[in-house]
Amino acid sequence: MDQLRMTAYASLLAALTAVGAYISIPIGPVPIVLQNLFVYLSGLLLGSRWGLMGIAAYLLAGAAGLPVFAGGKGGIGHLVGPTGGYLLGFLPAVAIIGLVTEKTGGKILFGIGALITATAVIYACGITWLSIVTGMTIVQSLIVGMVPFLPGDAIKIAAALFIARSLRPVIL
Repeated sequence: MDQLRMTAYASLLAALTAVGAYISIPIGPVPIVLQNLFVYLSGLLLGSRWGLMGIAAYLLAGAAGLPVFAGGKGGIGHLVGPTGGYLLGFLPAVAIIGLVTEKTGGKILFGIGALITATAVIYACGITWLSIVTGMTIVQSLIVGMVPFLPGDAIKIAAALFIARSLRPVIL
């Protein structure tokens, strides 16, 4: 696939990730958002290299102050605040999804495994950082920063698989 087209797709998914951040339901220090749906799609549709570039561009735009993080916020402070670990966890997550997709040709069972693993990585980064920043114990951080989000993440994983399966023939 040519570089210009892949750059456009990576940029589009970075923009959609920002849009997903605007769909935000605050329920504590970590809001419910659709960002991770687009992180999932970046890996599933673009692979590790281009997916990583798109998500890195999204994070750099937010760090530079553009209002692309949850609730229309921006700035480096969000990468070091309570949600910073989740945001930075997007990078290894998209790389994992992309690598598994590349190696398995997008087979559904491997995709499910990759998305569950990537979600676990996002939570591991997010929960750890949330605990450090807020002074909560790991158990408290799990209760506040993971448990309420699990049902929604299961729905986002299913949606990402469906969307990717539908779009892959068009994109590739």
